[in-house]
Amino acid sequence: MNNTHYPTIACALVSLRPGADFGVVGNTYSGIDWLSEDQSIPTEDEVNAEILVLAQQWENTQYQRDRKPAYPSIEDQLDLLYHQGYEGWKAKILEVKNQYPKPTVGVATT
Repeated sequence: MNNTHYPTIACALVSLRPGADFGVVGNTYSGIDWLSEDQSIPTEDEVNAEILVLAQQWENTQYQRDRKPAYPSIEDQLDLLYHQGYEGWKAKILEVKNQYPKPTVGVATT
């Protein structure tokens, strides 16, 4: 994987309690300063589970980040469409999609 992403406690808190006010010192549960009075602080187990979910989501979408720089620029894609038509353009796009395939399990379609 060329883009390593380690979700933080802050990422998990935002995901679990959208709009909540909090601060985090470091990246430990004990470093959470919960400021929201209208939402309860998630448990440490909830936070740890959410970090795992977010890490898996990041890994499952690595193909998207790998594909992006491999696609031809918009200008080159338009040139392909003009000179080679839809089939030529489609063939070039499929090269990239085949080079960086979408995982078949646990991935939302995009």
